[in-house]
Amino acid sequence: MKTFLQVSLVVVLAAARLAMAASAPAVGSKAPEFSAQSTAGPLSLADLRGNWVVLYFYPKSFTPGCTAEAGSLRDGIEGLRNLRATVVGVSTDDLATQREFKEKLSLPFELIADPDQKVVELYGVKGWLGMAKRRTFIIDPEGILRAVIEDVDTRKHAEQVQDLLKQLQPAPTPQGSS
Repeated sequence: MKTFLQVSLVVVLAAARLAMAASAPAVGSKAPEFSAQSTAGPLSLADLRGNWVVLYFYPKSFTPGCTAEAGSLRDGIEGLRNLRATVVGVSTDDLATQREFKEKLSLPFELIADPDQKVVELYGVKGWLGMAKRRTFIIDPEGILRAVIEDVDTRKHAEQVQDLLKQLQPAPTPQGSS
């Protein structure tokens, strides 16, 4: 009986992992369109066209890693803006929690509340207990997914993103050259 229960538990856990393993969009493909409630009201990917988008997913507001990651992006926002990037955070927290997190950390970017996990599922980042996996998607001004950061350094995330944006963006042409 004990062995049967152990095998049953393994099967249930494996099935749960498969259910969570929706695939992320491929680099080079069109980024999945979404429309969701944010700390600034309704927000869609289409609203952000014309800028690079740093769409970062995090598991839970107010946890140490998520607070460090948001703080890094807050502290590095000028460098990101200089690279024509708009930062948007997404978690499965409700809108009230997102607003509180943004206010307490003085975040200069919007946060999407995704309690129904629609955006999380579109980007294939549904994790354990329905929380988002920590991932960052870099989307170009035309809406094409250009990079995914899976190994996020929460304390230096702004640097990671800036370095990647510099690699992805074309070098500016000098004035007067054709």
